[in-house]
Amino acid sequence: MRDTNLRSVVKGISWRAVASFDTFVLGYLIFGNIVYASTIAGFELLTKVALFFLHERLWNVIKAGRLPDGTVAPWRSLVKSISYRFWGSLDTTILSYLVTGNIMFSFFLSGAEIFTKIALYYLHERVWSKVKWGRVFDEKKVVVAAEK
Repeated sequence: MRDTNLRSVVKGISWRAVASFDTFVLGYLIFGNIVYASTIAGFELLTKVALFFLHERLWNVIKAGRLPDGTVAPWRSLVKSISYRFWGSLDTTILSYLVTGNIMFSFFLSGAEIFTKIALYYLHERVWSKVKWGRVFDEKKVVVAAEK
């Protein structure tokens, strides 16, 4: 089984909607400035959709935790959440520093996101693990499984 490029794009857009709202709220709480919060969240729309797509394509190669029915094991969702958060936090730190010039608050924002985004990403992965659209199944394995 593998995921199509279109599935990765749609999944990235749905994740970005959730994640950008989270970044906006946290950014506003930390910086106390709606312009900073919205600018950071806006820039993330550009950078993180690309990061998400690349992360998805990399994980598409990794077969561990994929189940024959097209779903994935919960531990795979957790590991993907943590691995994406590393790159996401780096991106958030850089973007928020470029927007605000405040490195300390930039680290506060990316630090807070570690907790919120891993939890949200995990939930997002669990929902998408139930969606069969955009999944391509290896015909040989499906036929063999059907014969048993």
